[in-house]
Parts: sequence; structure tokens; C-alpha cells
Amino acid sequence: MKMNKMWRVLSAVMIMVMILSACVTPTAAPTKAPEATKAPEQPTAAPEKPALQIPDVVAGKFNVAMVLIGPHDDGGWSQAHYEGLKYVEANVQNVNVAYIENVPEGADSEQVFRSLARKGFNLIFGTSFGFMDPMEIVANEFPDITFIHISGYKSNGKNFGNLFGAMESMKYLAGMVAGARAKKDGNPRIGYMATFPIPEEIRLGNAIALGMKKTCPECTMDVRWINTWHDPVIEKEAAASLFDAGAQVVFTGADTPAVADVATTKGKWGVTYDFVGSCKAERCLTAPYWNWGPVYAKVAQGVIDKTYKPGWDYFDAETNGLGLYGFMEGQTLTKGLADLDPEVLSMVKDTLAKMLKGEFTRFDVFSGPIKDNTGKVIVPEGEKLQQADLDQFPPGAENLKCTYCMKWWAEGINAELPK
Repeated sequence: MKMNKMWRVLSAVMIMVMILSACVTPTAAPTKAPEATKAPEQPTAAPEKPALQIPDVVAGKFNVAMVLIGPHDDGGWSQAHYEGLKYVEANVQNVNVAYIENVPEGADSEQVFRSLARKGFNLIFGTSFGFMDPMEIVANEFPDITFIHISGYKSNGKNFGNLFGAMESMKYLAGMVAGARAKKDGNPRIGYMATFPIPEEIRLGNAIALGMKKTCPECTMDVRWINTWHDPVIEKEAAASLFDAGAQVVFTGADTPAVADVATTKGKWGVTYDFVGSCKAERCLTAPYWNWGPVYAKVAQGVIDKTYKPGWDYFDAETNGLGLYGFMEGQTLTKGLADLDPEVLSMVKDTLAKMLKGEFTRFDVFSGPIKDNTGKVIVPEGEKLQQADLDQFPPGAENLKCTYCMKWWAEGINAELPK
């Protein structure tokens, strides 16, 4: 009984201690808060982008680097340049080649060009329009290294040059077959999926329209701006939009073969671009494409021999740097070409033959009279566009002024230029 009483007293005392302990503020230093709830001492910075791996040079060799805006196997623009670089590796003696892919235009690319120069590359190619200004900046910092920018219009006449080719000639021919295809199918509407509103994209669209009118005077062309060079999803969406709006044949100015894939699902026709291997889908009509290898090899050898002066280097079809899929030696007509009017096919083949001989140039594509899509005569009869006209918005760059500046849409194009 006493023992029970004692345990009751002890139990009461223990309960009172627990109650009092809960009411007392601890005097010991608090333990470290969990990381998830700890307030940062300073604002946290945004996560850094993963650094691009800059390749090394090989001592004793002539080192060539290439900067690509997309993946080297995109089936379009970047892959065409990559194949050209591999051609240099195989055909120019004592060279080492390297490339960096998926490089954004702007400040990021400037750092890439500078890093390549610091590594010691002798010749650096930049393969997108938006690399132009960053390359110009870095070229002035490294006067002993040669920088070649593809497209654009700038050059310092020393170690920074501009290189491009007359793709408008191939687009003109492709416009001929597209017009003939649309006419044969009973739907005289063409679509053009353009990237950015720069002179290059406008002149290529105009070349398509001029060719289209040769074989289908009643044809018209719609335009969709996608504001990207490489985005397979956006490219498919824009192509579908043009087809759904009524276009029978759609051209792309972007990097991937998406337009032909969409054409196949729609039962219409797509014209791919850039790479000879891009025209594989059943409904690919043709592909104007680049063959950069011989051009790059000539530049590389010229830099090695000190005979190549960077400037404004714009090549035509006789250099073997351009092609139209289905019409070049060793190629066969696609399904969409094979049943076209034989007279149209002969006209395309004859014009192409003249281009390959240097008898029909980019300036012949834009020979007057040419009207814009408001009916105004832009290029009078007897006149032709010159290089500055192809490259420039008015008034034109310093020392490269234009007369018929490429800021207009040709007759038959149902679009306005972005302001």
C-alpha cells in the first residue's frame, strides 16, 4: 500500500516536470536549420548554361574550325556545312578540322569565336546570319586569324570576309517546278515558310515567285514568318498552317525536312532546303541545296597559300556549290517531278545547264521588268539587280549602297513585309 502511494506521488511529480518543461524557453543555441528552410544570405544566381567544349588544335597542322547554329546532323543547313567541313578534311592536305554545334546567335557566339581564336585555329567559319557582328568584333582582336562569315554582308577586307552563294538561282528553278505542280494539280497556290525578315529570306522568296510565274501565271504565294532557323516543331506547325490555308506546294527557308513530312500527311507537296539528303519523304517535290565542300576547300587552300583575300565572295552555280535535287548528274526525278509537263522539265533542265556553265547568273534571275506585289515596277526592263541590291535593305551598308534594295515582295506574293 505504501509502495502504491509512493508510485502515485512520483508519477504526479514527473507529470508536473513535463508540464513546466514545455513552458520554459530553452537557453541553449538552436541547432542548424534544415537546408530546405534556411534563408539564403544573398539572392541566388540563375543556373549557368553548360559551357560549350572548345576543341583543341593540332600542332603542325592548318587548323580549321566551324561554328554551327544547329546540330551537325539536322538533315538541313547545319549538316550541309558539316559535310563541307569533312570534304575539306579529306581533300586539303595537312589540315585538322573541328566544329561546335548548337551555338546561339549573339553574345554567346562571340565568346565561342574568341575561344577558338585563343586556342589557335587558323581559319574559322561562322555559318549563320546572326554570327556576323560577333565575328566582326573578334576578327578585329585577332588580325592573324582568318574569319569567314556565311551569309550577311560585312567584311573588313583583311581577315574577316563574307561568303555566300546564289541560292536564288536554285530557288528560281524550284519555283518553276512548284508552279507547274500546282497548276497540274488544279490548285494554283504556293506557300513559303520564311525564317527572319532579312534580305536573304526576301530575295529567296522573290526568286521562288518569279520562277512560279514562269510556269503558272495565275499562281499566288502565301508567306508565314516563323522567326527561327531550326525548330522542327514550329516548322511542322507553320507548314501545316500553310497547307490548311490552301497551299498545294510549300517551301521552307528553315533547316529541317519537316515541310516534306507534313506534305506527305496532307497529300500535297513540300520543297525542302539546304542538304542534298533532305528530300526523302514521299511527297518531297525537290530540294534546292548547298554543296559547300568544293567552296570551303578552295577557301582553305587559298588561306594556306596566302592567295585568298577575305572580302565579299559570292559564288554562282558554275562552282558546283549549288544543286537542285532530281536534276543534277546521277539523280533521278522525284515522284512529284516525273509526271510534270515535259516542256517545263526541259525549260528547267536547259536553264540549269546554262547556270552550270556560267551563262545564267543570279543577276539574270532578277532581270527587269519586275513588278512588286502592288503592281509597281521595281526593276525596269533592261535593268538587273546588282550584288548590293540582293544583300541590302535601303539605304544599304557603307560602301555597299543599293539601287533596287531587296525590301519588296514580287508580284503574286500575298503578304506584307514586317515593319
